Amino acid sequence: MNPTPLSLRDGLLALAVMAVWGTNFVVIRLGLDHLPPLLFAALRFTLAVLPAIFFLERPPVPWRKLAAYGLLIGAGQFGLMFIAISHYITPGLASLVIQLQAFFTIGLAAYLTGERVQRFQFVALLLSVVGIGVILVHTDAATTPLGLALVLVAAVCWAGGNVVVRSTPKVNMLAYVVWASLFSAPPLFALSFAFEGWPAIRDGLAHSDLATWGAVLYQTVANTLFGYAAWGWLLSRYPAATIAPMSLLVPVFGMGASALWLDEPLQSWKLAAAALVMAGLCLNVLWPRFAALRGARTPPAA
Repeated sequence: MNPTPLSLRDGLLALAVMAVWGTNFVVIRLGLDHLPPLLFAALRFTLAVLPAIFFLERPPVPWRKLAAYGLLIGAGQFGLMFIAISHYITPGLASLVIQLQAFFTIGLAAYLTGERVQRFQFVALLLSVVGIGVILVHTDAATTPLGLALVLVAAVCWAGGNVVVRSTPKVNMLAYVVWASLFSAPPLFALSFAFEGWPAIRDGLAHSDLATWGAVLYQTVANTLFGYAAWGWLLSRYPAATIAPMSLLVPVFGMGASALWLDEPLQSWKLAAAALVMAGLCLNVLWPRFAALRGARTPPAA
């Protein structure tokens, strides 16, 4: 059976979500001009909770799973990624490397639930690992080994959050994210006080301008509220096989926006690394669809 095609309207909506999620990496970099990374992340999740939590019913999910998701995505994924983008990796490359969460999700699911890893997934992972190797060979002052490691650990945390969500399917993802953010902001504030210190927090807030607070609002209103609401609505109308491939556009928007707005150079090695990582991601997402189409077109044996 062929996946249901997106209508023009819904295709444009999906494209808008990918554009928001991709350009978000540049917005993060702009917000970090004044705010310390852990404080920035804490503010992001605070505004994700307030006031939305008063308008969204708590999803039928145990509190321990909301807490696990909030800690993994908040303190884990975004806390580490904000630190990485602050000094240690360019936003464009961060938008690419974080997508390896897809393979970490497969690995965690295989370990925890016994899901079988397919041969094409090993090939896809190998392509992406080679791409990461290209980045590692070309690390410099703008893209450091520490930055690469931080984003990879952030991708592992994202994968852990994915596994938590998959254990409670068919829930309102926007409500899930908002309620789980209750468990993201407090540890991020605590970590900010512990590692960034009150003077850095005070100075960051004092020197924040309209662009800084615009970046914080973009994180919550555009990236979280609009992004997850629109994505959840699309998933309720179309099969996952139709919607999932759109996520491949996130690093395209991320690297393009970073090159246009921040003058991030796109050297040949960086394009080669992106091509390898994207080839792995494409193979992982699109191969099952291709195999299903090929199987549907193959006539049965006489």
